[in-house]
Amino acid sequence: MKKSRLLLKNGMLFEGYSFGAEGTAIGEVVFNTAMSGYQEVITDPSYRGQMVTFTYPHIGNYGINSEDGESVAPAAAGVIVRDLCRRPSNYRSTLTLDAFLREHGVCGIYGLDTRMLTRCLREEGAMSGIISTGEESREALMNLLLASPEIGERDLVSEVTAGETGEWKRPLDRGWYFAGPPDPAREKYTIAAMDFGVKQNILRILASLGYGVTVVPAGTSANAIRKLDPDGIFLSNGPGDPQSVDYAVTTLRNLINDFPIFGICLGHQILALAAGAQTFKLRFGHHGSNHPVKECETGVIAITAQNHNYAVDERSLVESGFRVTHRNLNDGTVEGMRHRTLPICSLQFHPEAAPGPHDALGLFARFQELIDESGK
Repeated sequence: MKKSRLLLKNGMLFEGYSFGAEGTAIGEVVFNTAMSGYQEVITDPSYRGQMVTFTYPHIGNYGINSEDGESVAPAAAGVIVRDLCRRPSNYRSTLTLDAFLREHGVCGIYGLDTRMLTRCLREEGAMSGIISTGEESREALMNLLLASPEIGERDLVSEVTAGETGEWKRPLDRGWYFAGPPDPAREKYTIAAMDFGVKQNILRILASLGYGVTVVPAGTSANAIRKLDPDGIFLSNGPGDPQSVDYAVTTLRNLINDFPIFGICLGHQILALAAGAQTFKLRFGHHGSNHPVKECETGVIAITAQNHNYAVDERSLVESGFRVTHRNLNDGTVEGMRHRTLPICSLQFHPEAAPGPHDALGLFARFQELIDESGK
Protein backbone atom coordinates (compact mmCIF):
# COMPACT_ATOMS: atom_id res chain seq x y z
CA MET A 1 0.00 0.00 0.00
CA LYS A 2 1.48 3.31 -1.09
CA LYS A 3 1.07 6.14 1.35
CA SER A 4 -0.71 9.35 0.37
CA ARG A 5 -1.51 12.67 2.00
CA LEU A 6 -4.27 15.26 1.83
CA LEU A 7 -3.35 18.81 2.82
CA LEU A 8 -6.07 21.43 3.19
CA LYS A 9 -5.61 25.14 2.65
CA ASN A 10 -6.13 25.76 6.37
CA GLY A 11 -3.05 23.62 7.11
CA MET A 12 -4.78 20.43 8.27
CA LEU A 13 -2.93 17.33 7.08
CA PHE A 14 -4.52 13.89 6.67
CA GLU A 15 -2.48 10.75 6.04
CA GLY A 16 -3.80 7.69 4.24
CA TYR A 17 -3.14 5.36 1.35
CA SER A 18 -3.26 5.85 -2.40
CA PHE A 19 -5.68 4.31 -4.87
CA GLY A 20 -6.40 5.21 -8.45
CA ALA A 21 -3.64 7.20 -10.11
CA GLU A 22 -0.44 8.17 -8.32
CA GLY A 23 0.85 11.73 -8.36
CA THR A 24 -0.64 15.04 -7.30
CA ALA A 25 -4.19 16.42 -7.55
CA ILE A 26 -5.53 19.82 -6.53
CA GLY A 27 -9.17 20.82 -6.16
CA GLU A 28 -11.86 22.17 -3.87
CA VAL A 29 -12.63 19.60 -1.17
CA VAL A 30 -16.34 18.96 -0.59
CA PHE A 31 -18.30 16.16 1.03
CA ASN A 32 -21.20 14.06 -0.29
CA THR A 33 -23.63 12.29 2.04
CA ALA A 34 -25.03 9.73 -0.44
CA MET A 35 -24.91 6.14 0.79
CA SER A 36 -24.67 4.68 -2.72
CA GLY A 37 -24.18 5.88 -6.29
CA TYR A 38 -20.49 6.71 -6.06
CA GLN A 39 -20.04 6.05 -9.80
CA GLU A 40 -22.73 8.58 -10.71
CA VAL A 41 -21.24 11.11 -8.27
CA ILE A 42 -17.67 10.78 -9.52
CA THR A 43 -18.74 11.07 -13.18
CA ASP A 44 -21.15 13.98 -12.65
CA PRO A 45 -19.68 16.95 -14.62
CA SER A 46 -20.88 19.26 -11.84
CA TYR A 47 -17.93 17.99 -9.77
CA ARG A 48 -15.33 19.32 -12.21
CA GLY A 49 -12.50 20.85 -10.19
CA GLN A 50 -13.65 19.32 -6.90
CA MET A 51 -12.36 16.48 -4.76
CA VAL A 52 -15.23 14.49 -3.30
CA THR A 53 -15.20 13.19 0.26
CA PHE A 54 -17.74 10.40 0.78
CA THR A 55 -19.21 10.47 4.28
CA TYR A 56 -20.48 6.91 3.88
CA PRO A 57 -17.47 4.90 5.01
CA HIS A 58 -17.47 1.85 2.69
CA ILE A 59 -17.01 2.75 -0.99
CA GLY A 60 -16.35 0.53 -4.02
CA ASN A 61 -18.23 -2.59 -2.91
CA TYR A 62 -20.25 -3.01 -6.13
CA GLY A 63 -17.53 -1.86 -8.51
CA ILE A 64 -17.99 0.13 -11.71
CA ASN A 65 -20.24 -0.78 -14.66
CA SER A 66 -20.67 0.47 -18.21
CA GLU A 67 -24.17 1.93 -17.80
CA ASP A 68 -24.34 4.13 -14.71
CA GLY A 69 -21.85 6.87 -15.56
CA GLU A 70 -23.22 10.40 -15.89
CA SER A 71 -20.36 11.09 -18.32
CA VAL A 72 -17.85 8.79 -19.99
CA ALA A 73 -15.03 9.54 -17.53
CA PRO A 74 -14.61 10.79 -13.97
CA ALA A 75 -15.25 14.51 -13.60
CA ALA A 76 -14.05 14.83 -10.00
CA ALA A 77 -10.47 16.00 -9.47
CA GLY A 78 -9.98 13.50 -6.66
CA VAL A 79 -11.80 10.94 -4.51
CA ILE A 80 -11.54 10.67 -0.70
CA VAL A 81 -12.95 7.65 1.20
CA ARG A 82 -12.63 5.97 4.59
CA ASP A 83 -12.67 2.30 3.59
CA LEU A 84 -11.98 1.18 0.01
CA CYS A 85 -13.35 -2.14 -1.23
CA ARG A 86 -10.80 -3.65 -3.60
CA ARG A 87 -12.82 -6.80 -4.41
CA PRO A 88 -16.33 -5.73 -5.47
CA SER A 89 -19.20 -8.17 -5.80
CA ASN A 90 -21.96 -7.35 -8.28
CA TYR A 91 -23.08 -9.02 -11.50
CA ARG A 92 -22.95 -5.70 -13.38
CA SER A 93 -19.42 -4.82 -12.28
CA THR A 94 -16.78 -4.67 -15.00
CA LEU A 95 -13.86 -3.21 -13.03
CA THR A 96 -12.96 -1.89 -9.60
CA LEU A 97 -13.20 1.73 -8.52
CA ASP A 98 -9.41 1.68 -8.09
CA ALA A 99 -8.89 0.54 -11.70
CA PHE A 100 -11.45 3.03 -13.02
CA LEU A 101 -9.71 6.00 -11.43
CA ARG A 102 -6.28 4.72 -12.42
CA GLU A 103 -7.42 4.30 -16.03
CA HIS A 104 -8.48 7.95 -16.16
CA GLY A 105 -5.61 9.45 -14.17
CA VAL A 106 -7.64 10.47 -11.10
CA CYS A 107 -6.03 10.36 -7.65
CA GLY A 108 -7.80 8.79 -4.69
CA ILE A 109 -6.92 8.53 -1.03
CA TYR A 110 -8.38 6.17 1.59
CA GLY A 111 -7.78 5.20 5.20
CA LEU A 112 -8.11 8.72 6.64
CA ASP A 113 -10.68 10.01 9.10
CA THR A 114 -13.41 11.27 6.77
CA ARG A 115 -15.62 12.15 9.74
CA MET A 116 -13.03 14.62 11.04
CA LEU A 117 -12.54 15.98 7.52
CA THR A 118 -16.28 16.50 7.08
CA ARG A 119 -16.57 18.28 10.43
CA CYS A 120 -13.74 20.57 9.36
CA LEU A 121 -15.51 21.42 6.08
CA ARG A 122 -18.80 22.04 7.87
CA GLU A 123 -17.17 24.40 10.33
CA GLU A 124 -14.80 26.27 8.01
CA GLY A 125 -16.47 25.75 4.62
CA ALA A 126 -15.34 23.99 1.46
CA MET A 127 -11.70 24.79 0.74
CA SER A 128 -8.89 23.92 -1.62
CA GLY A 129 -6.81 20.82 -0.96
CA ILE A 130 -4.00 18.80 -2.47
CA ILE A 131 -3.57 15.01 -2.63
CA SER A 132 -0.05 13.72 -3.16
CA THR A 133 1.68 10.35 -3.23
CA GLY A 134 5.09 12.02 -3.49
CA GLU A 135 7.76 12.81 -0.93
CA GLU A 136 7.32 16.59 -0.95
CA SER A 137 7.58 18.47 2.31
CA ARG A 138 4.46 19.88 3.89
CA GLU A 139 5.67 23.36 3.03
CA ALA A 140 6.22 22.41 -0.61
CA LEU A 141 2.71 20.96 -0.86
CA MET A 142 1.24 24.14 0.61
CA ASN A 143 3.17 26.25 -1.89
CA LEU A 144 1.79 24.16 -4.75
CA LEU A 145 -1.70 24.54 -3.37
CA LEU A 146 -1.47 28.30 -2.89
CA ALA A 147 -0.03 28.75 -6.39
CA SER A 148 -2.99 27.01 -8.06
CA PRO A 149 -6.02 29.09 -9.14
CA GLU A 150 -9.09 28.95 -6.93
CA ILE A 151 -12.00 27.01 -8.39
CA GLY A 152 -14.10 30.18 -8.57
CA GLU A 153 -11.51 31.73 -10.90
CA ARG A 154 -12.00 29.06 -13.60
CA ASP A 155 -14.69 28.80 -16.24
CA LEU A 156 -15.36 25.13 -15.49
CA VAL A 157 -18.34 24.97 -17.85
CA SER A 158 -16.08 25.46 -20.86
CA GLU A 159 -14.13 22.37 -19.72
CA VAL A 160 -17.14 20.03 -19.71
CA THR A 161 -19.60 21.32 -22.32
CA ALA A 162 -20.24 19.55 -25.63
CA GLY A 163 -17.83 20.29 -28.44
CA GLU A 164 -20.53 20.78 -31.06
CA THR A 165 -24.30 20.87 -31.53
CA GLY A 166 -25.88 17.49 -32.11
CA GLU A 167 -28.99 15.38 -31.61
CA TRP A 168 -28.87 13.11 -28.57
CA LYS A 169 -29.40 9.57 -29.87
CA ARG A 170 -28.05 7.38 -27.10
CA PRO A 171 -30.23 4.29 -26.55
CA LEU A 172 -32.74 4.75 -23.77
CA ASP A 173 -31.06 2.12 -21.63
CA ARG A 174 -32.79 3.28 -18.45
CA GLY A 175 -35.48 5.63 -19.72
CA TRP A 176 -38.27 3.13 -19.22
CA TYR A 177 -37.43 2.86 -15.55
CA PHE A 178 -37.89 6.56 -14.89
CA ALA A 179 -40.54 7.81 -17.25
CA GLY A 180 -42.26 4.97 -19.10
CA PRO A 181 -42.28 4.51 -22.87
CA PRO A 182 -42.26 7.56 -25.16
CA ASP A 183 -45.56 9.41 -25.22
CA PRO A 184 -46.74 9.85 -28.87
CA ALA A 185 -48.45 13.09 -27.86
CA ARG A 186 -45.05 14.60 -27.07
CA GLU A 187 -43.10 13.35 -30.07
CA LYS A 188 -43.70 16.56 -31.99
CA TYR A 189 -41.75 18.61 -29.46
CA THR A 190 -38.07 19.39 -29.84
CA ILE A 191 -35.85 20.68 -27.06
CA ALA A 192 -32.60 22.63 -27.28
CA ALA A 193 -30.57 21.53 -24.25
CA MET A 194 -27.87 24.04 -23.32
CA ASP A 195 -25.04 21.87 -22.05
CA PHE A 196 -23.29 23.39 -19.04
CA GLY A 197 -22.17 19.89 -17.96
CA VAL A 198 -25.37 17.91 -18.43
CA LYS A 199 -25.87 14.56 -16.71
CA GLN A 200 -26.76 11.68 -18.98
CA ASN A 201 -29.80 10.76 -16.92
CA ILE A 202 -31.39 14.14 -17.63
CA LEU A 203 -31.07 13.48 -21.36
CA ARG A 204 -32.41 9.95 -20.92
CA ILE A 205 -35.50 11.25 -19.16
CA LEU A 206 -36.18 14.02 -21.67
CA ALA A 207 -35.84 11.53 -24.53
CA SER A 208 -37.97 8.92 -22.79
CA LEU A 209 -40.74 11.51 -22.50
CA GLY A 210 -40.75 11.62 -26.29
CA TYR A 211 -38.89 14.87 -26.86
CA GLY A 212 -36.39 15.24 -29.65
CA VAL A 213 -33.32 16.56 -27.83
CA THR A 214 -30.61 18.65 -29.50
CA VAL A 215 -27.62 19.32 -27.25
CA VAL A 216 -25.92 22.68 -27.82
CA PRO A 217 -22.59 23.84 -26.33
CA ALA A 218 -22.73 26.42 -23.55
CA GLY A 219 -21.23 29.11 -25.78
CA THR A 220 -23.88 28.79 -28.50
CA SER A 221 -25.32 32.17 -29.51
CA ALA A 222 -28.96 33.13 -29.20
CA ASN A 223 -29.24 33.39 -32.99
CA ALA A 224 -27.88 29.86 -33.47
CA ILE A 225 -30.43 28.51 -30.98
CA ARG A 226 -33.25 30.39 -32.71
CA LYS A 227 -32.28 28.75 -36.00
CA LEU A 228 -32.96 25.35 -34.42
CA ASP A 229 -36.56 26.53 -33.87
CA PRO A 230 -37.01 24.48 -30.65
CA ASP A 231 -40.32 24.17 -28.85
CA GLY A 232 -38.51 24.73 -25.57
CA ILE A 233 -35.07 25.36 -24.08
CA PHE A 234 -33.56 23.27 -21.31
CA LEU A 235 -30.76 24.66 -19.11
CA SER A 236 -28.60 21.91 -17.65
CA ASN A 237 -26.66 21.38 -14.47
CA GLY A 238 -22.94 22.07 -14.43
CA PRO A 239 -19.91 23.04 -12.32
CA GLY A 240 -18.61 26.23 -10.80
CA ASP A 241 -19.74 29.78 -10.20
CA PRO A 242 -22.69 30.82 -12.40
CA GLN A 243 -21.28 34.34 -12.59
CA SER A 244 -18.26 32.99 -14.49
CA VAL A 245 -20.58 31.85 -17.30
CA ASP A 246 -21.49 35.40 -18.31
CA TYR A 247 -21.69 34.47 -22.01
CA ALA A 248 -24.53 32.04 -21.27
CA VAL A 249 -26.30 34.67 -19.17
CA THR A 250 -26.14 37.08 -22.11
CA THR A 251 -27.47 34.43 -24.50
CA LEU A 252 -30.36 33.63 -22.21
CA ARG A 253 -31.32 37.27 -21.82
CA ASN A 254 -31.86 37.32 -25.59
CA LEU A 255 -34.10 34.23 -25.46
CA ILE A 256 -35.99 34.56 -22.19
CA ASN A 257 -39.06 36.30 -23.63
CA ASP A 258 -39.52 33.98 -26.61
CA PHE A 259 -39.33 30.33 -25.48
CA PRO A 260 -40.58 28.03 -22.73
CA ILE A 261 -37.55 27.41 -20.50
CA PHE A 262 -36.80 24.80 -17.83
CA GLY A 263 -33.56 24.87 -15.82
CA ILE A 264 -31.90 22.55 -13.32
CA CYS A 265 -29.11 23.40 -10.83
CA LEU A 266 -26.55 25.63 -12.59
CA GLY A 267 -29.19 26.27 -15.27
CA HIS A 268 -31.48 27.53 -12.48
CA GLN A 269 -28.78 29.92 -11.27
CA ILE A 270 -27.94 31.20 -14.77
CA LEU A 271 -31.64 31.81 -15.36
CA ALA A 272 -31.80 33.91 -12.19
CA LEU A 273 -28.81 35.98 -13.30
CA ALA A 274 -30.36 36.50 -16.73
CA ALA A 275 -33.50 37.83 -15.02
CA GLY A 276 -31.47 40.36 -13.03
CA ALA A 277 -31.25 38.44 -9.74
CA GLN A 278 -28.08 37.50 -7.85
CA THR A 279 -26.37 34.32 -6.62
CA PHE A 280 -24.07 33.63 -3.68
CA LYS A 281 -21.74 30.86 -2.55
CA LEU A 282 -22.90 28.48 0.17
CA ARG A 283 -20.57 27.72 3.05
CA PHE A 284 -20.03 24.05 2.19
CA GLY A 285 -22.62 23.45 -0.51
CA HIS A 286 -25.36 20.86 -0.85
CA HIS A 287 -24.01 17.48 -1.97
CA GLY A 288 -26.01 14.34 -1.29
CA SER A 289 -29.24 12.41 -1.75
CA ASN A 290 -31.13 13.30 1.41
CA HIS A 291 -32.07 16.99 1.21
CA PRO A 292 -35.70 17.78 2.14
CA VAL A 293 -37.39 20.31 -0.15
CA LYS A 294 -40.87 21.75 0.33
CA GLU A 295 -43.12 22.83 -2.53
CA CYS A 296 -44.48 26.15 -1.29
CA GLU A 297 -47.91 25.97 -2.94
CA THR A 298 -48.87 22.41 -1.98
CA GLY A 299 -46.78 21.82 1.13
CA VAL A 300 -45.55 18.53 -0.36
CA ILE A 301 -42.07 17.57 0.84
CA ALA A 302 -39.66 15.62 -1.36
CA ILE A 303 -36.32 14.10 -0.41
CA THR A 304 -33.98 15.22 -3.18
CA ALA A 305 -30.56 14.73 -4.72
CA GLN A 306 -28.41 17.85 -4.76
CA ASN A 307 -24.99 18.94 -5.95
CA HIS A 308 -24.24 22.65 -5.93
CA ASN A 309 -22.07 25.22 -4.17
CA TYR A 310 -24.08 28.31 -5.13
CA ALA A 311 -27.67 29.43 -4.57
CA VAL A 312 -30.04 32.16 -5.72
CA ASP A 313 -30.38 35.16 -3.41
CA GLU A 314 -34.11 35.30 -2.65
CA ARG A 315 -34.05 39.02 -1.88
CA SER A 316 -32.83 39.74 -5.39
CA LEU A 317 -35.83 37.99 -6.97
CA VAL A 318 -38.24 40.79 -6.00
CA GLU A 319 -37.83 42.69 -9.28
CA SER A 320 -37.04 39.67 -11.45
CA GLY A 321 -40.56 38.53 -12.25
CA PHE A 322 -40.01 35.18 -10.52
CA ARG A 323 -41.64 33.73 -7.43
CA VAL A 324 -40.20 31.02 -5.20
CA THR A 325 -41.85 27.61 -5.70
CA HIS A 326 -39.58 25.34 -3.63
CA ARG A 327 -37.56 25.83 -0.47
CA ASN A 328 -34.81 23.83 1.25
CA LEU A 329 -35.97 22.76 4.71
CA ASN A 330 -32.42 22.52 6.07
CA ASP A 331 -31.33 26.10 5.45
CA GLY A 332 -34.29 27.85 3.79
CA THR A 333 -32.51 28.52 0.49
CA VAL A 334 -34.38 28.83 -2.81
CA GLU A 335 -34.85 25.43 -4.48
CA GLY A 336 -37.22 26.38 -7.28
CA MET A 337 -38.80 29.35 -8.99
CA ARG A 338 -41.38 30.14 -11.65
CA HIS A 339 -41.95 33.28 -13.69
CA ARG A 340 -45.18 35.10 -12.94
CA THR A 341 -46.13 35.69 -16.60
CA LEU A 342 -43.74 33.74 -18.86
CA PRO A 343 -43.63 29.93 -19.33
CA ILE A 344 -40.38 29.56 -17.41
CA CYS A 345 -39.46 27.60 -14.29
CA SER A 346 -36.38 26.07 -12.71
CA LEU A 347 -35.20 23.81 -9.89
CA GLN A 348 -32.04 23.98 -7.82
CA PHE A 349 -32.13 20.27 -6.93
CA HIS A 350 -31.85 17.26 -9.27
CA PRO A 351 -35.24 15.68 -10.07
CA GLU A 352 -33.46 13.10 -12.24
CA ALA A 353 -31.54 11.85 -9.16
CA ALA A 354 -28.75 9.44 -10.32
CA PRO A 355 -28.02 8.83 -7.57
CA GLY A 356 -30.82 9.56 -5.17
CA PRO A 357 -34.54 9.22 -4.46
CA HIS A 358 -37.13 9.56 -7.21
CA ASP A 359 -39.53 11.75 -5.25
CA ALA A 360 -39.23 14.67 -7.67
CA LEU A 361 -39.23 12.86 -11.03
CA GLY A 362 -42.76 14.05 -11.77
CA LEU A 363 -41.50 17.62 -11.98
CA PHE A 364 -40.19 16.94 -15.48
CA ALA A 365 -43.83 17.07 -16.54
CA ARG A 366 -43.75 20.80 -15.75
CA PHE A 367 -41.73 21.30 -18.91
CA GLN A 368 -44.62 19.86 -20.92
CA GLU A 369 -46.97 22.28 -19.17
CA LEU A 370 -44.73 25.23 -20.03
CA ILE A 371 -44.70 24.29 -23.71
CA ASP A 372 -48.46 23.76 -23.75
CA GLU A 373 -49.00 27.14 -22.07
CA SER A 374 -46.86 28.87 -24.67
CA GLY A 375 -49.05 27.61 -27.50
CA LYS A 376 -46.08 26.41 -29.53
